[in-house]
Amino acid sequence: MASPASRSAPEAADRRSFPPDVVVAVKALACELPSRLGVPLSRFHIPDLAAEAVSRGIVAEISGTTIWRWLSEDAIRPWARRSWIFPRDPDFETKAGRVLDLYARRWDGKRLGKRDFVISSDEKTSIQARARIHPTLAPAPGRAMRVEHEYERRGALAYMAAWDVHRAKIIGRCEPTTGIEPFRRLVAQVMSTEPYASARRVFWVVDNGSSHRGQAAAARLRNDWPTATLVSLPVHASWLNQIEIYFSSSNARSSPPTTSPTSLKSNNGSSTSSAATKPPPNPSSGSSPAATSPS
Repeated sequence: MASPASRSAPEAADRRSFPPDVVVAVKALACELPSRLGVPLSRFHIPDLAAEAVSRGIVAEISGTTIWRWLSEDAIRPWARRSWIFPRDPDFETKAGRVLDLYARRWDGKRLGKRDFVISSDEKTSIQARARIHPTLAPAPGRAMRVEHEYERRGALAYMAAWDVHRAKIIGRCEPTTGIEPFRRLVAQVMSTEPYASARRVFWVVDNGSSHRGQAAAARLRNDWPTATLVSLPVHASWLNQIEIYFSSSNARSSPPTTSPTSLKSNNGSSTSSAATKPPPNPSSGSSPAATSPS
């Protein structure tokens, strides 16, 4: 039998108290998998719960606002979920600790010197190079800027970037693809400029992508640049890489729609982003990065 409190108008029902057994029944319903009830959904949403509660006879009518309030007030909410990756690296704590120490300007228990630098590096893949089929029209009195909807595809690029953790500076370049050699070119671009060219040590924090994975990559970097040290993050720990903050900030603040000039690629298939070599704002400062940052 449906709860008497729910027989009134929905507005009145929201202002009246439901019996505790009704609240418990609705919360129990929220914990069930729709597939077990023969419902072709991966999970219930608030309107689905309201409809299901009525169809089961738990209540005669109930608003989504009431259900939302009940569920949001619970300390433990088994109906809520988030995507998660559990640590699989047996040395997760040790590897993560080394990176966090570098961010705090420490290495092997000692403070970094003035001529020691920490670089956080990664790449963004498959950035679409697009060109609008009609030039953008500038805004005019009473008219917004007009941007052509259709575009031509001009391939995809990879954006390689190196973030100086303590100086808040970014150096980047575009490449046709990622890989060992494109990463080496990025490293050379950084290490051949000051202050890194004359640095005592330059620590490169990287994830476990194929461009810079394992002992072979560490040896290759040290052979190319004796003052450089590769510091690998634990597996599935890219979120510890500070370059991801810059990438996220660039994505959020880039001005859509994406438009790429025909000269995006140089003759050898790669180009340095001139805007990326300028000091960007702190990602948390709220100011906008260079407008030509990749999106």
